[in-house]
Amino acid sequence: MARILEGRVALVTGSGGGIGRELAHAFAAHGANVVVNDIGKSKDGDLTAHVVAGEITAAGCRAAASTDSVADWDAANRIVQCAMDTFGRIDCVVNNAGIVCDDFFFNMSPEAWRAVIDVHLNVYFYVARAAAPHFRAQSSGVYLHMTSMSGLAGNVGQANYSAAKMGIVGLSKSIVLDMAKYNVRSNCIAPWAWTPMTASIPETTENWHLIDKDAAHASSKNRPTGGVSGRRCREQRIRPDIRSAGQRNLPDQPKPHYPLCASQRWLDAGIDR
Repeated sequence: MARILEGRVALVTGSGGGIGRELAHAFAAHGANVVVNDIGKSKDGDLTAHVVAGEITAAGCRAAASTDSVADWDAANRIVQCAMDTFGRIDCVVNNAGIVCDDFFFNMSPEAWRAVIDVHLNVYFYVARAAAPHFRAQSSGVYLHMTSMSGLAGNVGQANYSAAKMGIVGLSKSIVLDMAKYNVRSNCIAPWAWTPMTASIPETTENWHLIDKDAAHASSKNRPTGGVSGRRCREQRIRPDIRSAGQRNLPDQPKPHYPLCASQRWLDAGIDR
């Protein structure tokens, strides 16, 4: 594999598992030195940041573990300083850490709203802002922010998460405008996947209804009104346990004004400068 990032330094928040862990490994495989930031613990009680940093080091690459919380302004500055102290520079910040507190909008508490806004939108600002003086001084730098299709198209039970993720798009676009003269880029990634994080999306019998299992697998020509195809399942945000069983759908959920694939193209065109 070509080591196109040789000598570069990448900071990946929330990289003790999931997408963040894979990103950390990918950066290392391409030659980057990686700061693995996470406050989580494994099933064995080990700090996941140390576990992933150890995996990268064992593969012959360089990594440092940071266990500071991104949710605090001073701690966010310490995370960036970890890269400076260990590797002498910072070239890329991947804002990946996040949480969900899912509930229907009519039931959502102010605490659930604030928690998700804080840990996504505010935290992404903290870490990005902490790296900004270093990017300006070296006249280079890259931000990668994890947004979500929930932000671009909305999602059931995720008003707080969707609002935060769309706010990140605006943050990224403004970073580009403010820091373009310093040769700093800012981009968003909008993944779409069923993961443990999406398992908390709520459902009630009022919002989900049963359809015939055979009808769900029938051809589109013969499918009754309630049936959904695989593609429409994805567009209508059906939960994985429901989609795989082919038992229930959301017949009256409005579709976005643009297809999901088009929204990804819009995001790329609007942010990647």
